Amino acid sequence: MSLDDVQVWPDTTWDDAFANMAHIPNSAELPETWMAEARLYRHSGVRMEIGKPYGEYPRETLDLIWPEGSPKGLAIFVHGGYWKSTDPSFWTHYAEGARANGWAVCMPGYTLAPDLRVSAITRQIGRAITFAAEQAPGPIRLAGHSAGGHLVARMCCEDSPIPDHVWGRVEHVLSISGLHDLRPLMLTDMNDILDLDHEEAELESAVLHAPRTGTAITTWVGGGERPEYLRQAHMLEMIWKGLSVPTAHVVDGTFDHFSVLEGLRDKHSAITKAFIG
Repeated sequence: MSLDDVQVWPDTTWDDAFANMAHIPNSAELPETWMAEARLYRHSGVRMEIGKPYGEYPRETLDLIWPEGSPKGLAIFVHGGYWKSTDPSFWTHYAEGARANGWAVCMPGYTLAPDLRVSAITRQIGRAITFAAEQAPGPIRLAGHSAGGHLVARMCCEDSPIPDHVWGRVEHVLSISGLHDLRPLMLTDMNDILDLDHEEAELESAVLHAPRTGTAITTWVGGGERPEYLRQAHMLEMIWKGLSVPTAHVVDGTFDHFSVLEGLRDKHSAITKAFIG
């Protein structure tokens, strides 16, 4: 049986399985809302370093959002957008929950497809995390949303681009609505941009890797998300738990693919506690 013979759920196409915006009311307004709220946050008086270079590519920059006083550690959040859209300027306000708890927050940018392949973006995020680790002391907590969830999960794999001295500081990884099996994406229209083939889709699927030891991972997904996202989150938790990785899996209320992030703005929320402990 080939992938062309497989469907996610009965009467569901692969394009629809990943079409988050199509199933959220008024979703066309969301990007403008995110950018406006992020812009207000950047002008709120919180101390930040915006667009700090970590490499040679134009998009190899990161934002650092600092707490009051010495940071307890470094919380790194990797944005989503199917590896082909958005940048940290859409998401700055989601740093507040961790920052208000005393953590420095890093939001790395990365080169978007088709300018780089997904496997190259994975290596780029490894460089960003390594650079960010030099900017703030203490433990490191990783989180990512959607494609960003894929990228932080890949940091946990046996072929992780993060060097050992940095990995030793990583306490926990939180994949929010993460994509951990990229093979179905080969059957979507977006693959015209991603250009995934079988070899790269398998290489970039965390569920097909042995996990790196030494840290725990939580998969977090909104209960109102597309069924494929529920499957992707549960699958990684189940497989890696069988490989003796400390894992947890949370289905959060009835939140959709984007509203599930709102708790990151609240220092007391469950998702913020999962992020920074």
